Amino acid sequence: MRYVVFLFLCTMLSSAAELRFAILGDRTGGANQAVYEQVWEEAAREKPAFVINVGDTIEGLHDESAQAEWQTLRPLWAKYQTLTKYFTAGNHDVWSPLSERLYTQETKHPPFYSFTFKDQVHITVLDNGRTNTLSNSQLSFLEEDLKRAPAGIPRMVFFHVPFWIVPLSFGSGAFDLHRIAKQYGVAAVVSGHGHQFVKLERDGVQYLEAGSSGASLQRGLSSGQGAAEGWFYGWTLCTVEGTLVKLDTRKLVTAKPGNASIHRSESLPAKMQAHTVRK
Repeated sequence: MRYVVFLFLCTMLSSAAELRFAILGDRTGGANQAVYEQVWEEAAREKPAFVINVGDTIEGLHDESAQAEWQTLRPLWAKYQTLTKYFTAGNHDVWSPLSERLYTQETKHPPFYSFTFKDQVHITVLDNGRTNTLSNSQLSFLEEDLKRAPAGIPRMVFFHVPFWIVPLSFGSGAFDLHRIAKQYGVAAVVSGHGHQFVKLERDGVQYLEAGSSGASLQRGLSSGQGAAEGWFYGWTLCTVEGTLVKLDTRKLVTAKPGNASIHRSESLPAKMQAHTVRK
């Protein structure tokens, strides 16, 4: 009997120590709403602690239609009202003072902020949709935020445009973001924008471009590339266990190529999870 109780307590402690949350990629430009809705369904099925995206939620870029575009998404989010939601500002989301006000109103978050979730992970969300890199003010915000972040739990950084792909692809970590990430023990940097799944690692820091959760894949497919090069609809399940962060990208599987009737998602092969480079 004592052995059974011991196993039960171990299971409960293990379960309590693990945190899982969903990372959604771009919805726009060229949104496929059926895919976006299926991504939410697949992610919700995993019962994540929360959902966070990497930006480009609306097509945007025009002040006169922005509010209507945000309103069309309210019924979908209401369907998952029990899920805590965090957002990252993309270039299609914020481009003007009005669009910034609407973004804050609709997402309930400013363009940059940070949060600690249940003392298990600290996340800093930055805004680079209008600069394509990280401005000095954003880098300063990041560094000051990481100085104050709780010790002993993983730190992650989210922003939309993955400018880090170029230096890392050329084997260089000589840029301010990477210096800060190394100095303050950031476990992962997550971006979007390119609609292509890309994963790199340097000096123990994971870098992920989350790819498409409904955004157009045409740029890759028209050049003869496909899933092997990171062009597919999907999302990422992040598991935090202690100080470890695992990024498990899930590919949506269709009944046949081009069919939007998606019925499930599956993990990528280990080789693709480990290292995928934009070509």
